Amino acid sequence: MDQARTSCRRAAVVFAAAAGVALSAGFSFAQPAPAPAASTPAPASISASIPDTIAQRLLACTACHGKEGRAASDGYYPRIAGKPDGYLYNQLLNFREGRRQYRPMIYLVDHLPDAYLREIAVYFSSQHPPYPPPQRVNVSDSVMERGKQLVINGDASKNVPACAACHGSALTGVLPSTPALIGLPRDYINAQFGAWRNGTRRAHAPDCMAQIAERLSRDDISAASAWLASQPLAPDLLPAAASGAKLPLACGSVPQ
Repeated sequence: MDQARTSCRRAAVVFAAAAGVALSAGFSFAQPAPAPAASTPAPASISASIPDTIAQRLLACTACHGKEGRAASDGYYPRIAGKPDGYLYNQLLNFREGRRQYRPMIYLVDHLPDAYLREIAVYFSSQHPPYPPPQRVNVSDSVMERGKQLVINGDASKNVPACAACHGSALTGVLPSTPALIGLPRDYINAQFGAWRNGTRRAHAPDCMAQIAERLSRDDISAASAWLASQPLAPDLLPAAASGAKLPLACGSVPQ
């Protein structure tokens, strides 16, 4: 895990450097470097061999999030491929503006403008690589049943709505800005609930997920993450179309 995170930090450095040099819309995010001396021109063959495409520039993202954004093999970094572009864009803004705290991501997006963050979001939302096999989770049947209950039905005694009520009946997310839960690594789900509970992950008010995280016990969170991570996955999962139905909780990051 530590080795994977070190690789991600290095990738963020590379991405941030590249972003200041070449972006599709021609943005400039850093002071231009001094022009090379006339006697030492950059080899034309090197620049000519690297295509200036959004896919090429975002290879740094895949060092952590896996090829095409399909999720890392270490069981922590989440899948970003195929998620609604509105969700991905909101999260990039949240990292840039301090509502989410993870240093490599903050470093990566700190000086990128809205338009380029939107381009990144649209690119990854259009990627649909196959999902990995579900994780093996070693928990009791009663824990798994509790997780299923929370995800499908919620818990009225705690004023916790079903995950499916917001994230779609198939848990594949809902356009334009609600993410899928199916296929996420268990460690990532647990970590995000922890971040909402301790305030290192926030969203625009009202922050519905922070409210839900406060109402769930650690055992509840562990059960829900175990059930979600262990579910079999169809090969053609896509976010559901927006239905216009009223959400059980007001969420500042979701259009109403």
